Amino acid sequence: MINFYSENDFELQEEKSFDTWIRKVISSEEKQLGEINYIFCDDHYLYKINLKFLDHDTYTDIISFDNSEGDELNGDIFISIDRVTENAKEYNVDFSDELKRVMIHGILHLCGYGDKTESEDALMRQKEDEKIGLFHVEQ
Repeated sequence: MINFYSENDFELQEEKSFDTWIRKVISSEEKQLGEINYIFCDDHYLYKINLKFLDHDTYTDIISFDNSEGDELNGDIFISIDRVTENAKEYNVDFSDELKRVMIHGILHLCGYGDKTESEDALMRQKEDEKIGLFHVEQ
Protein backbone atom coordinates (compact mmCIF):
# COMPACT_ATOMS: atom_id res chain seq x y z
CA MET A 1 0.00 0.00 0.00
CA ILE A 2 1.24 3.48 -0.87
CA ASN A 3 -0.19 6.40 1.10
CA PHE A 4 0.17 10.10 0.38
CA TYR A 5 -0.27 12.53 3.29
CA SER A 6 0.28 16.24 3.58
CA GLU A 7 1.26 18.30 6.62
CA ASN A 8 0.82 21.50 4.63
CA ASP A 9 -1.43 22.65 1.78
CA PHE A 10 0.35 20.59 -0.89
CA GLU A 11 -1.81 18.16 -2.84
CA LEU A 12 -0.19 15.55 -5.04
CA GLN A 13 -1.79 15.63 -8.47
CA GLU A 14 -2.26 12.37 -10.38
CA GLU A 15 -1.92 10.17 -7.28
CA LYS A 16 -2.89 7.07 -9.28
CA SER A 17 -0.09 7.72 -11.82
CA PHE A 18 2.44 8.13 -9.01
CA ASP A 19 1.17 4.98 -7.28
CA THR A 20 1.48 2.97 -10.50
CA TRP A 21 4.96 4.37 -11.17
CA ILE A 22 6.27 3.64 -7.68
CA ARG A 23 4.97 0.09 -7.93
CA LYS A 24 6.81 -0.33 -11.27
CA VAL A 25 10.02 0.95 -9.72
CA ILE A 26 9.74 -1.41 -6.75
CA SER A 27 9.09 -4.34 -9.09
CA SER A 28 12.03 -3.33 -11.32
CA GLU A 29 14.30 -3.66 -8.28
CA GLU A 30 12.84 -7.12 -7.56
CA LYS A 31 11.32 -5.94 -4.28
CA GLN A 32 7.79 -6.27 -2.92
CA LEU A 33 5.57 -3.47 -1.68
CA GLY A 34 4.65 -3.48 1.97
CA GLU A 35 3.47 -0.09 3.23
CA ILE A 36 5.07 3.15 2.15
CA ASN A 37 3.92 6.50 3.47
CA TYR A 38 4.83 9.74 1.75
CA ILE A 39 4.45 12.75 4.00
CA PHE A 40 4.68 16.10 2.23
CA CYS A 41 5.60 18.97 4.51
CA ASP A 42 7.42 22.30 4.71
CA ASP A 43 11.01 23.13 5.61
CA HIS A 44 10.30 23.77 9.28
CA TYR A 45 8.50 20.45 9.77
CA LEU A 46 11.30 18.45 8.13
CA TYR A 47 14.01 20.45 9.89
CA LYS A 48 12.53 19.47 13.26
CA ILE A 49 12.53 15.78 12.23
CA ASN A 50 16.12 16.07 10.97
CA LEU A 51 17.24 17.60 14.27
CA LYS A 52 15.26 15.27 16.55
CA PHE A 53 15.88 11.91 14.89
CA LEU A 54 19.13 12.37 12.97
CA ASP A 55 20.80 15.14 15.02
CA HIS A 56 21.39 17.11 11.79
CA ASP A 57 21.04 20.88 12.14
CA THR A 58 20.28 21.44 8.44
CA TYR A 59 17.43 21.75 6.01
CA THR A 60 16.96 18.87 3.60
CA ASP A 61 14.56 17.87 0.85
CA ILE A 62 13.93 14.30 2.02
CA ILE A 63 14.27 11.98 4.99
CA SER A 64 13.48 8.28 4.68
CA PHE A 65 12.77 6.01 7.63
CA ASP A 66 13.30 2.44 6.48
CA ASN A 67 11.20 -0.26 8.13
CA SER A 68 11.71 -2.82 5.36
CA GLU A 69 11.83 -6.51 6.12
CA GLY A 70 13.86 -8.52 3.64
CA ASP A 71 12.64 -7.71 0.15
CA GLU A 72 9.38 -6.16 1.39
CA LEU A 73 9.65 -2.37 1.36
CA ASN A 74 8.12 -0.48 4.27
CA GLY A 75 8.88 3.03 5.34
CA ASP A 76 8.01 6.66 5.82
CA ILE A 77 9.34 9.20 3.34
CA PHE A 78 9.14 12.84 4.40
CA ILE A 79 9.53 15.44 1.64
CA SER A 80 9.88 19.19 2.05
CA ILE A 81 7.91 20.85 -0.72
CA ASP A 82 9.80 24.09 0.07
CA ARG A 83 13.14 22.40 -0.73
CA VAL A 84 11.77 20.70 -3.85
CA THR A 85 10.54 24.09 -5.09
CA GLU A 86 13.91 25.76 -4.37
CA ASN A 87 15.90 22.89 -5.91
CA ALA A 88 13.78 23.02 -9.06
CA LYS A 89 14.58 26.73 -9.42
CA GLU A 90 18.27 26.23 -8.62
CA TYR A 91 18.70 23.37 -11.11
CA ASN A 92 16.37 24.95 -13.67
CA VAL A 93 14.02 21.96 -13.88
CA ASP A 94 10.24 21.67 -13.64
CA PHE A 95 8.83 21.26 -10.14
CA SER A 96 7.16 17.99 -11.19
CA ASP A 97 10.48 16.55 -12.43
CA GLU A 98 12.26 17.50 -9.20
CA LEU A 99 9.41 16.05 -7.15
CA LYS A 100 9.69 12.74 -9.03
CA ARG A 101 13.45 12.69 -8.44
CA VAL A 102 13.05 13.22 -4.71
CA MET A 103 10.16 10.77 -4.38
CA ILE A 104 12.05 8.00 -6.13
CA HIS A 105 15.23 8.86 -4.20
CA GLY A 106 13.36 7.76 -1.07
CA ILE A 107 12.29 4.49 -2.68
CA LEU A 108 15.85 3.81 -3.80
CA HIS A 109 17.04 4.30 -0.22
CA LEU A 110 14.45 1.71 0.89
CA CYS A 111 15.83 -0.60 -1.83
CA GLY A 112 19.26 -0.33 -0.22
CA TYR A 113 20.99 2.35 -2.30
CA GLY A 114 23.09 4.88 -0.45
CA ASP A 115 24.47 8.30 -1.28
CA LYS A 116 27.18 8.94 1.30
CA THR A 117 30.21 8.33 -0.91
CA GLU A 118 30.97 9.69 -4.36
CA SER A 119 30.45 6.29 -6.02
CA GLU A 120 27.20 5.66 -4.12
CA ASP A 121 25.96 9.10 -5.09
CA ALA A 122 26.81 8.53 -8.77
CA LEU A 123 24.90 5.23 -8.76
CA MET A 124 21.97 6.89 -6.96
CA ARG A 125 21.78 9.61 -9.66
CA GLN A 126 21.94 6.99 -12.41
CA LYS A 127 19.15 4.99 -10.76
CA GLU A 128 17.02 8.13 -10.26
CA ASP A 129 17.29 8.96 -13.97
CA GLU A 130 16.50 5.37 -14.95
CA LYS A 131 13.45 5.19 -12.67
CA ILE A 132 12.11 8.61 -13.66
CA GLY A 133 12.09 7.22 -17.20
CA LEU A 134 9.51 4.64 -16.08
CA PHE A 135 6.92 7.30 -15.24
CA HIS A 136 3.90 7.05 -17.57
CA VAL A 137 5.55 4.28 -19.58
CA GLU A 138 3.03 1.65 -20.64
CA GLN A 139 4.14 -1.95 -20.26
